[in-house]
This record gives sequence, C-alpha cells and structure tokens, in this order.
Amino acid sequence: MSAPLTGTPALDAVTAALATVQDPEINRPLTELGMVKDVQIAEDGAVRVEVYLTVSGCPMRDTITNRVTQAVSAVPGVTSVQVGLDVMDDEQRAELRRTVRGTDAADPVIPFAQPGSLTRVYAVASGKGGVGKSSVTVNLAAALSRRGLSVGVVDADIYGHSVPRMLGVDDKPTQVDNMIMPPQAYGVRVISIGMFTPGNTPVVWRGPMLHRALQQFLADVWWGDLDVLLLDLPPGTGDVAISIAQLLPNAEILVVTTPQLAAAEVAERAGAIATQTHQQVVGVIENMSWMDLPDGSRVEVFGSGGGQTVSDALTRTLGARVPLLGQIPLDTRVREAGDAGAPVVLADPESPAAQALTAIADGLASRQRGLSGMSLGLTPVRR
Repeated sequence: MSAPLTGTPALDAVTAALATVQDPEINRPLTELGMVKDVQIAEDGAVRVEVYLTVSGCPMRDTITNRVTQAVSAVPGVTSVQVGLDVMDDEQRAELRRTVRGTDAADPVIPFAQPGSLTRVYAVASGKGGVGKSSVTVNLAAALSRRGLSVGVVDADIYGHSVPRMLGVDDKPTQVDNMIMPPQAYGVRVISIGMFTPGNTPVVWRGPMLHRALQQFLADVWWGDLDVLLLDLPPGTGDVAISIAQLLPNAEILVVTTPQLAAAEVAERAGAIATQTHQQVVGVIENMSWMDLPDGSRVEVFGSGGGQTVSDALTRTLGARVPLLGQIPLDTRVREAGDAGAPVVLADPESPAAQALTAIADGLASRQRGLSGMSLGLTPVRR
C-alpha cells in the first residue's frame, strides 16, 4: 500500500475505515479476510481501493463496492473514492476457507452435530402436505431474526422446495474453494436445492442422493455462528427425516398440524418417530385453526382440537410433556405475503396470524443456547 503525502488522508485512517467494512456473506471485516488488495492515496485526497472478490461474478460485488465507498468517504481529507475489483486465485481462496473455518481439514464436518455446538436446531415436520409447514418455518425464521438472533434455514424438502420464494431469495449461492456461501433474506441465511436447479425443474432422486444433498447443505455451507437453524422437512417419515436424525442427532422436532382429525393422526406419526431416533419433540403448532370473519365471529374451517390431540398423544407416547406451542388462524395474508416473498410477521405484523407466529417464535427464542436438555451422545455403563 502506498503512503500518503503530507496533508493527504492518513493511510492508517483509511485502513481503519476498511476494517469496519464486512463482507456481506461472511459477515467479517474485509481486512481480516485478506480481501483488501491495495490502497492508493493521491495528493489531492483521491483514494483508490483494490478489493479481491472471492469468485468471478460475485453477486455481492455492488454491495461491497458501496460499503467500501461509504466507509472510506467518511475519512477526513478524502475527496473521492474509486474501488477496483479483482478475483482471488485458488491459493487465496484456500487461505480464506482456512480463516473462516479455522481448520485445514479437507472434509468439512457438520458444526451443528458437534458436542460443543450451542446452536438450537429445529426440524419442522408434518405428517401430511398442505398444512402450512413451510409458511410456519419461514415466518419463525424471520421473527427470530427480527429479535436479533442469527438464523439459518435449510430447505430440506428436496422434492417440494418452496422456501426461496417465500423468503424472496433470488440470489444464488457462491462457492469459495469447497465452501458454499448461502444467500440471505431479512437477515436469514438460506439454502435450498431450488437454488441449484434451472427454472422449475423437478428433482428425481433416490434416498442416497437425498442424504448426500442434506449432508452438503449442512457441512459444505458456511453458516457462521448461528443461534437457531430451522430445517423445513418434507411431510411424512421417509428418507429425509431418517437422514436428519443421522446427520443431526441433536435436532429437536417441531410438529405442524391442522385441527382436522385426519391431519392430526398423521402428524402424531411424524412426531412419534422420535421414539426411534431418540430426538426431543419441542412441541406442536396448530395451523389454520380458525378463520376470523368481518363480524368478529370465527369459523373453524378444519374442525377443532387437532393440535391438542397431537400434543396429548405425543406426551403419552414419548413419556415427556409435548406442549401445544400455539394456534395460528387461517388468514389469506399469510399466503399473499409468502407469494410476495415477504413473511407476514414482517409484512403485516399486527395481523392475528403474524401475532400468533411471533408469540411462538418468542417462546423458542427464550430457550437459551446451551447444552441443557440436549443429547450428548453418551451411553450409561453399568459397573
């Protein structure tokens, strides 16, 4: 980096300003990540900053340019800022991966499956499709993120992926060495197979391919230090549910149902899988509980009591209390917000459905990060 002449902005001041600029995907300073290539300061106060992008065609190039320009422009004596972009070579990307992951391991591990992980992992499950499981997932994620928590979402419904649309995610993941950087929406990091398939192409895979995809989502994606990871599971108790239990034995299950008895009976099976996987069922969420009419009355479109029925049945089956966490009214605004890519908890926070979803998220947020209540993978030994 070239030194400034007398009366020009100080190089130390410009460097300090650059240290406040975070990479929008990794959320760490550019200077710490080795992304600042060079700084040149002219006698008239014009500053040129050369920045390394992790990959060619980086979708965050404009964001990085704007952040660097804004930070350096605030330095006293700077009259103009020009940002030049270059691309890291393979060796630099490998060094960046080591810096971010803190390891030289060739095969990334799943951080959330490690004994010391403090991330709460919630697998959102249902027995049947169409009960609003994905809507619940994205709204809980948005509500938790709004509370200031670091949140990630894995769209584990490989065949029926819908999370990117509901969160309004249009960006594609970028790859740094063998590390995948997930796009973000509303502060939530998101990964989905839909980000890797052209258009609306269907995914036609058998169990081993599903398992490998989930493993990559969890191990190869750089999630950072998450407070909460939500997984939107496909309905039922098939390959994906089994893979999640194997890959993330500490994942806790959230069961989503409607009040309808037929849906409740199937939802009970989705929660009862915990008897075989030895996972904890956090609770039951009843969606589409009723519809509020303009005159103030309610219509129970799908009947009533399904959520409590599942709660009581799972409590008996598992031998531990499985509470009904909340009831969410049927509201067209939930569907409209999801289609628009703006979760209803953000788009219309005062709506009854948004308030119910926020209350559930508040309950989950109050469960502190830590090892309390989590399986440590230990087996008692008799002496």
